[in-house]
Amino acid sequence: MWRLASICLTLASPARACELALLLAVDVSGSVDADEYRIQMDGVAHALRDGIVADALIAQNAQVSLVQWTGASRQRQTVPWTAIQTYQDVLTLADRIEGDARVWRNYSTAIGEALAVSRVSFAPVAHCQRKVIDVSGDGVSNEGVEPTTQRKVLTRDNITVNAIAIETDDTDLTAYFFENVITGPGAFVVTAQGFEDYPEQIKRKLQRETTKQVTYSAQ
Repeated sequence: MWRLASICLTLASPARACELALLLAVDVSGSVDADEYRIQMDGVAHALRDGIVADALIAQNAQVSLVQWTGASRQRQTVPWTAIQTYQDVLTLADRIEGDARVWRNYSTAIGEALAVSRVSFAPVAHCQRKVIDVSGDGVSNEGVEPTTQRKVLTRDNITVNAIAIETDDTDLTAYFFENVITGPGAFVVTAQGFEDYPEQIKRKLQRETTKQVTYSAQ
């Protein structure tokens, strides 16, 4: 019996380390109507089902979560950290996000507060090698602490912030996100030209975010 147990332990696959913790921070402020909220959630779910994204999440034994955010003191982690080890895990997560009920509807835009809450939310997955906040929004921060005030602590905690700017007017939100929101080595902004462009752009963004980062050395 002892020899059989030893053989089983030898053949058992070692536990894989989490290489990526990805937190999706979705804008639910007052400028986002019911249809636009649905576009975002369905778009994220569809992007997660994309073969490139799903393969990358599984290969990295990823953890994925979602935060809804709006004005100051109104941010909530509505989808808890979910381990992604199989395609079924991806499909289950996508379905849950599609069904995630909106928490708030008529409040301001507090990006700094959203980043602060998102940062704290990484505590249960601090062991993951790479930590990324994927923040989407259709407007500049107009309440709470400024997003730039979070850069120091985000850098300290080794958290990268990328953004998807949903352009709906002449604000040049892409430039604002570039200058005030994104943080970390290789951080980037993707532009969606209106909410109708969001599903395609969030898919491109997740493909880029979930792919392992490769560094080439000079020969």
